[in-house]
Amino acid sequence: MANSWWEIKILCDSALEDLIFWRLEKFGCRGMSSEIKGNSHLLCSYLPQTEAQLLDLAALSLWVRQDALTLGQPTPIMHWRLIDEEDWASSWKEHWQPQNIGDHLLIYPAWLSEPETSERLLLRLDPGAAFGTGTHLTTQLCLEALEMRLGDGNEPVVADIGCGSGILSVGAILLGAKKVYAVDIDPLAVGSARTNRDLNQISAQQMVVERGSIEKLQKLTNNQVVDGILCNILAEVIIDLIPGISAIAGPKSWGILSGILLDQVQPIADTLEQYNWVVAALWKRQEWCCFNIRRS
Repeated sequence: MANSWWEIKILCDSALEDLIFWRLEKFGCRGMSSEIKGNSHLLCSYLPQTEAQLLDLAALSLWVRQDALTLGQPTPIMHWRLIDEEDWASSWKEHWQPQNIGDHLLIYPAWLSEPETSERLLLRLDPGAAFGTGTHLTTQLCLEALEMRLGDGNEPVVADIGCGSGILSVGAILLGAKKVYAVDIDPLAVGSARTNRDLNQISAQQMVVERGSIEKLQKLTNNQVVDGILCNILAEVIIDLIPGISAIAGPKSWGILSGILLDQVQPIADTLEQYNWVVAALWKRQEWCCFNIRRS
C-alpha cells in the first residue's frame, strides 16, 4: 500500500512567504512551492503522514499565525489534506515555473522542455525532497553573491556544505568554478544533488557529491584548503560549523553564508570574528541575510 502524505497549503501575504518557508522547513516539510494568487501567495508543501499528527499540524498553524502577528501582517489561512505517495511528488511541481536569478542564471524545472533560445545560463533542476529550488530568498541571495564572486574569470575550487538539491554547486560550476565538493548529511539530498549534476551534464570529477560534513570535506580535499565556501543552512548550524569552515580555508579564501534571519546576524558576526573572518558585505532581503566573508 502506498504511503500517504500531508499536503499543506497556506495563503499568506507576500511579506510572509520566506518566513513561512523557513517554518515549514524546520517542521520537516519537503517539495515546497509558491504561486501568486492576486495580492497574496499560495504556498504548498508536503510531509509524510508518519511524521505528523493532526495536533502537530494544528501547532504548525498556530506558529504561522503567531509569526504573522509578530510582524503585524494579516493572518495566513492554512489547510491540509492527505494524498497518496504517487501524487505528492508531482503535485507541487505544477506551480513551479522557470525563474531568472541575478544577471546570468535561469533556474529551469527538469520536467519542462528546454527553451529554444535563452541568453541566460540554464540551470536544470529536479530537487525531489531536498531543499533548494531557487524560490527561497536565501538561495537567491547565495546565487547572486556567487555571480559577484565568480564574475572576474577566476576558476576557484569551492566547497558546498549542506548542499541540498545541489543548486548552489551546479550554479557555481555554470558561473565558472573549476571544481566543487558538495556534502550533505541527508542521503536524500546527496541523491538529489547527483541527479541535478547529471541533468546539467557536469562530470562527477568536477562536482564531487558525498554524504557528510566538514570531516568528509577534509578527506575529499586531502586536507587542502578551498578557495570558496558555500553554506545555506540555518544560523545555529552555521555557528557550529564556523570552526570547521575555518579549518578548510586558506588566507585568501572567501565564503557565502545564508539561511540567517535578521535577529541572528550578531551572533554569526561575533563567531566569525573569533575565527579571523571579516564580513565584506551583508546582503538583506526581507527578513533574510546573506554574509559575504573573507579571511582577515
